Amino acid sequence: WKKITCVSEKMISTANVPTERARRYGHQLASHMGRKIDAQWDDESARGTLTFTREGTPSGECVISCTDQHLHLELKTSPEAVEHLEFVVGIHLARFGYRDGLEIAWVRTDPQTGEEVAGSTQGPLTAEDIERHRRSK
Repeated sequence: WKKITCVSEKMISTANVPTERARRYGHQLASHMGRKIDAQWDDESARGTLTFTREGTPSGECVISCTDQHLHLELKTSPEAVEHLEFVVGIHLARFGYRDGLEIAWVRTDPQTGEEVAGSTQGPLTAEDIERHRRSK
């Protein structure tokens, strides 16, 4: 008998970031991330998508949507990549919004049980954090 390996199910991780500048941050996140990955942004609908690929294969997707009071992020990826991709998206957003004290707190949904568990958190960052990052580049 040949052993069949199943591809792990996608994990969903979401973050609702309170901000009155959701459209601005959503657009900025998509524009900035678009330098390295496939990123789309639609000004009219205030929605965007970040598609993460590794060696040509999609490894995750983050849908960005905005309301007047929140920036909503929905990340779909493997359980193995979820922490890394939460950090990548979250730390960029925390840097952009450090003056507004943005905090990105992710909540993961287990693909098998549907149970919600706390994910990672990025921000709020201080001016010192931003300066330290600039110097490290």
